[in-house]
Amino acid sequence: MTAAVAAFEEHLVVQRGLSAHTVRAYTGDVRSLLGRAVGTGVRELDDVDIAVLRDWLADLGARDLARTTMARRGAAARAFFAWTTSTGRTAQNPALRLASPRVPRHLPTVLAVDSAAHLMETARESAADGDPARLREWAALEVLYASGVRVAELVGIDVDDVDLGERTLRVVGKGDKERVVPFGVPAGRAIRRWLDAGRPALAVADSGPALLLGDRGHRWGQRQARETVHRLAALAGVDDVTPHDLRHSAATHLLQGGSDLRSVQEVLGHATLSTTQRYTHVSADRLRASFEQAFPRA
Repeated sequence: MTAAVAAFEEHLVVQRGLSAHTVRAYTGDVRSLLGRAVGTGVRELDDVDIAVLRDWLADLGARDLARTTMARRGAAARAFFAWTTSTGRTAQNPALRLASPRVPRHLPTVLAVDSAAHLMETARESAADGDPARLREWAALEVLYASGVRVAELVGIDVDDVDLGERTLRVVGKGDKERVVPFGVPAGRAIRRWLDAGRPALAVADSGPALLLGDRGHRWGQRQARETVHRLAALAGVDDVTPHDLRHSAATHLLQGGSDLRSVQEVLGHATLSTTQRYTHVSADRLRASFEQAFPRA
């Protein structure tokens, strides 16, 4: 079974082009499943049935895991056995009838336009003394909000991916799909300041092409980016937000400003329009909440 997991991992990377994070999660889930199966006496993949799968999920559920985690593990099991069946490693797919917990749809945190502007201004003011780390943070926040990129895409940007003249970024998203996204004048100003005064101060001989460098001169990480967003949000006195919340905010503000769904889909790098459509639901839900709170006959 170990060989099957290794081949499945290669399939996820080579044929499906999934991110390293997703590959690690899926293969970890499959190893957990097969470990549980072996513990119940299963020796061959063909011996795994729906009862074994449900027993595995029930055991996980007893650990009070989040529903999103449970849903992902169910998805990993379905993907694995769909692959084993299609490649002839199993005669049938035991996961066809495997149900996953329903994941509740939570409204993401979306900053008001003036709150987002205040957050960006706070980042700019914190960098006024020219400190390289603060210049990096200002540039990072401006790029996250102006372009709606994911945090993994942000830290993956190289210097050559930035076109300050056209004000565009080339980013590589999920599935190694490349796209070009625009950014505005304030973000361009922050990037230019970082490139002129911030990056040279932190660069070392083996910095490589990364746009954003950490304090030791190497590519900035996702964890540091998330910590920066939380800290600057607290400093600005706005709602606590994550980099992904800034992505949600950018998309929502684009739609509220009159942009069409297809354009927003291109900017965000969504594979399907249905994913982008949830931002129309966010706007509608917030409108409903505001109406019910404010209108006397709601």
